[in-house]
Amino acid sequence: MYATKSLAAIAAALAIGASAAPTALSRRQNGCFIVGTATLPQETADIADALASTVTCGTATTIGNVPDVTANGVSFSDIDFSKSSSTPLQFALDTFATADPLADSDLATFQTNLDLYQATEAGIRSEGGDLAIKEPKFFLAFQVARIKTAQGITIEDAGQTVDHLLGKVQKNAGKADQALLTQVNALATQLS
Repeated sequence: MYATKSLAAIAAALAIGASAAPTALSRRQNGCFIVGTATLPQETADIADALASTVTCGTATTIGNVPDVTANGVSFSDIDFSKSSSTPLQFALDTFATADPLADSDLATFQTNLDLYQATEAGIRSEGGDLAIKEPKFFLAFQVARIKTAQGITIEDAGQTVDHLLGKVQKNAGKADQALLTQVNALATQLS
């Protein structure tokens, strides 16, 4: 009888553990780009969840074991800073330049590129990998904010404003060539 009660208690404990585990795992593993087991910061986890239904994964990998992600016909491998001989900030300035006038820039294209960078960053974070991707990612977010501002789109999230994202670019590109940082600072004043 004691063995039966012990087995029942063990089975109940396993059932409780089993029912709790999938919830935590399913939240973390929603995106096909989440390939590691490291816990994501909440903001990154929220972004990964939001992108899980719009970003697809290929069989090739890009950075670490992260699969090449695709959205709206663009793949991360098409805009991968890590394959360039330029510094991340130089690559971002060259690759993600806006139109003149700024309001003529294609917001959807910039947003797609940002989505691909955010999905790849989430995958890298899930593996505990190198976060050099933050430099071009924040630059892209900065460009999206500039375009929205020029197009008269209200930015309600204080963390997504031009000024806030300029600070993020500066912080993450702190060791970049001063001339590049000067270019970024000048872009922050060009909002039309």
